[in-house]
Amino acid sequence: MNFLFHATAMLVPGFLRLGRLHLPVYGLFAAAGLVAALALSQRTARQVGIPAEKLWDAGLFGIVAAFIASRALLVAMDPHAFLKYPLLVLALPSLTYGGMALTGLLMLGYLRWKRLPLGDVLDAWAPCAALLAAVLSLGHFVEGTEAGMPTRLPWGVITPGDTVLGHVHPVQLYAMAIALVLCVVLLRVLARRRYAGEVAGIGLLVGGAIAFLLDMLTQPVESLGDGWLDPGQWIALGAIVVGAMIFTLRSPASQEKFVLATESRIVTTSEG
Repeated sequence: MNFLFHATAMLVPGFLRLGRLHLPVYGLFAAAGLVAALALSQRTARQVGIPAEKLWDAGLFGIVAAFIASRALLVAMDPHAFLKYPLLVLALPSLTYGGMALTGLLMLGYLRWKRLPLGDVLDAWAPCAALLAAVLSLGHFVEGTEAGMPTRLPWGVITPGDTVLGHVHPVQLYAMAIALVLCVVLLRVLARRRYAGEVAGIGLLVGGAIAFLLDMLTQPVESLGDGWLDPGQWIALGAIVVGAMIFTLRSPASQEKFVLATESRIVTTSEG
């Protein structure tokens, strides 16, 4: 049971108290962000030629799969805790890295089943993901989590409940502002994209780089293991690599080089 609480301690939100009603602050922002992202996907779906209702259904599937997969992995990692406290374990408001990876595999299967082109879907979702990230960052700021490192800059803020660090970087607001700008940029790129995957590639490359840099201004969290980087930084590096691969493999210039190389080999073979 201790492992479960250790793994999810940084993801348990604070609560907004309205009389006897306690509402999770971060949960409210997460719900608002998901609704906003799904609403925006109805516009981006039309821009990539996908029926809006199909992208809506795919988004809902991804949301449900993310929560189910994360909780399924929590149960698998500590079945004794689940047998002893089933409702408590299932109620943990956590999204684990393993759960997100499993969700990605489930989404690939779903898109293949529905015959939705992966590149077009990712392009349509890229601005939506940036919008969701902006709302979640605002949620972290209001909740007082994911706080920044100490600073003497005039716009430093004091995290609620903190009596040690004093003024810190409002890194959550940095992330929110950058995510909103990225969302607008991706929408503009989507309107005149040259090939499937271009918008997603830009989102992964730029978003990953921004996330990696902002993590340096964020207070370090205790993580399992003694790795050089935090799990979030590894994910950011992975996003950068995938984005770079999309540009390398899918760009028109790369496709033209591949065609020319293939034609050259065919000519050489025929002459031989």
